[in-house]
Amino acid sequence: MTRSILAACVAAALCLMGHAPGAEAAGPSWRPVGLTGGGALYRLSISPHDPQLVAIACDMSGAYLSRDGGRTWRMIHHRQLRGCTVCAAAFDPLDANRILAPSGWGADLRVSTDGGETFRPWLRGRPPWRSRPGVLYMDPEVRGRVLVGTDRGLWVTDDDGQTWRQARGVTGAVLGVAQRRGGADARAYTVGTADGVFRADASCETFEAARHGLPDGRLLAFAGGSTGKVTRLYASVQCTLKGGRLAGGVFVSDDGARTWRRAMTPEINTQTRRSSKWANGDLPQYPHLATTDLNPDRAYAYGAGTSYMPPNHSTVYRTDDAGRSWRAVLFSDPRFKAFNAEHDWLTRGVGQRWQSVPNAMAVAPGDPDVVMTCTGMFVSRTEDGGGFWKVCHARPAPNTSKGKDASWVNNGLVVTSTWNYAIDPHEPNRHYICYTDIGFARSLDAGRTWIWQGHDLPWHNTVYELAIDPATPGRMWGAFSNTHDIPNGNIIHGRHGVHTSGGVARSDDFGVTWTKATLPEGPCVSVILDPTSPRDRRTLWASIFEDGVYRSDDGGRTWRKSSRGLGHPKNMRCCRLARRADAALFCLVTAKRDGGRWLSEGVGLYRSADGGDTWAEITEGLDVRWPKDFTLHPTRPGTVLLSAADAQGRPPEGGLYRTTDDGRTWSKVVQKDRQHFGAFYHPRHPEWIYVTLTEGAREAGLYLSRDEGATWKRFTGLPFVNVQRVHFDPRAPGEIIVTTFGGSVWRGPAEPMAE
Repeated sequence: MTRSILAACVAAALCLMGHAPGAEAAGPSWRPVGLTGGGALYRLSISPHDPQLVAIACDMSGAYLSRDGGRTWRMIHHRQLRGCTVCAAAFDPLDANRILAPSGWGADLRVSTDGGETFRPWLRGRPPWRSRPGVLYMDPEVRGRVLVGTDRGLWVTDDDGQTWRQARGVTGAVLGVAQRRGGADARAYTVGTADGVFRADASCETFEAARHGLPDGRLLAFAGGSTGKVTRLYASVQCTLKGGRLAGGVFVSDDGARTWRRAMTPEINTQTRRSSKWANGDLPQYPHLATTDLNPDRAYAYGAGTSYMPPNHSTVYRTDDAGRSWRAVLFSDPRFKAFNAEHDWLTRGVGQRWQSVPNAMAVAPGDPDVVMTCTGMFVSRTEDGGGFWKVCHARPAPNTSKGKDASWVNNGLVVTSTWNYAIDPHEPNRHYICYTDIGFARSLDAGRTWIWQGHDLPWHNTVYELAIDPATPGRMWGAFSNTHDIPNGNIIHGRHGVHTSGGVARSDDFGVTWTKATLPEGPCVSVILDPTSPRDRRTLWASIFEDGVYRSDDGGRTWRKSSRGLGHPKNMRCCRLARRADAALFCLVTAKRDGGRWLSEGVGLYRSADGGDTWAEITEGLDVRWPKDFTLHPTRPGTVLLSAADAQGRPPEGGLYRTTDDGRTWSKVVQKDRQHFGAFYHPRHPEWIYVTLTEGAREAGLYLSRDEGATWKRFTGLPFVNVQRVHFDPRAPGEIIVTTFGGSVWRGPAEPMAE
């Protein structure tokens, strides 16, 4: 994940999945839990036949549909469709039941012929393009004609994908396609790319440059609409300073791209310098444009602001006269005098909303009053042309508070990474979720509604784990970090840096308020306690990533380093901690790469028999470079499960490993895919083992063995594939709770046969 909440920014609507015969679909027993939104959302599209039907995707592999304008969402099963961040789904303008959508990170395209209930592969064999599609355009006048824009040009089919030709003359990454309507005699196509604008006749074969009147510079956005009689084209050129004056911006063509006029009127942002440190840039930019064939004179432009407060803030501008005048129609921060948006859990919690530039903006082809935007965390929708904006990523619980402790129901748009789910042993209706990016949430009604607590945390990005005091109601310690995704690929492969901030904090009021503990700052991934220690001076251990393990014998008031024999000076990436009933401690040191080389130094599982004073590795005979998690058997002291991922460039070593003699010998139990994350024993069935897979699992992310690993069955109904941990609710023995890497939390049947 790349977003951070600080840097960027009653029954729940349980999204019951449709189940077509023979299709992989989520059964009604799998339901999402927790807060919605809060993750990076991309590539909106709205059906031309029904403005309530919306498609969206996230960067963590989820793809979603809404049939009520964003009030509720359904995650599409991962085996049918996975989210794509660079290309939006396309709704067929000639067939209300047909949807074409990209799937995942590659060039795979899927088609639905039942309105999005099920998807199947569209192309036969490999597509002719060698890069990912960025634009899908389904012709509204020529049945079977589809245009696919990539970052290297445009491809056209006239027979619904059977054969393809590359459009001649189009260069650069395609931003959008527009068509002049009116039948074969009048039909013309215009394509906007990062290189410029190109137009072609009805054959859609050879394009020529059409940039007369557009200044030099990279195009950021392109849109167009045509009634047949009137055609308007809109292009955004990257803004620059020339001679102290603003160059670039929004341009309009009234003659099919033969000529262009500048549409930077006084009502739109033309500021030539930043006036706020919280602005989105030193110069205004216009990365999104949208219009319709129904009314091409009505258009919307998103302006990345040079100020935080209006005017010149980040906003949507609307024109009703083809760019001859504009007005700002979005004021999303509640501190703005003209605030015209619904509250969500963020605005209730902190009293403001970050003005992030959207990842996408779309207008309903059949209703120019309907516009939607999505950012790194939020989805907004207006149905009156910008008069008022609803939020589509959050729904308040009925009769909830209007303050920080407002409760929210789950509407199905689950896009966050979650590490642990906890049920309070003192008050079982209190549930807690440890999140990436949004920190922490708590529930007072057994998970039906949720209160966001991220606004009051000592470190805001990630909570990895909780240690709840079994004897003192309300008391808990949390492992906090401003580095997320430990121990997954973003950290191990160096895509994200390791921030030094984080630590342990204590709450005495069921997680409402927190106080920092006094130990060295660093990303804290795990915190555990000794339940036999005195209640007023608990013994605690905390793992600090790239530092070591610390111990406190006074409830977290003072700490001492407790890492002798642990890891290696080259690698102290301490992650999970666990304490066994016989008082043995365990600590996992995960992978580290140095110049592309997987270090062998330090990596492994360590055990301490003296409360953490000294440690000894118990995986010395197991050559695994990327261990991710481990589990102790609840009743057999020598049995430990270790989960590992493949280390790229090395022989396959991912999978589940087991020792029954505290590490003297190890055996590989199973490997279901490249990236095993964890393994978990069912508390009522100690012979049952659940294994979880994440980061690219193909078939399924969750498996169960009822015979201690001899045979396995996969969970086919769970719609999200990247699973991290399994938790259990004592009051629901037939269910399990799974935390995921990008799909929030799901509750479902404890056995695959129950799906």
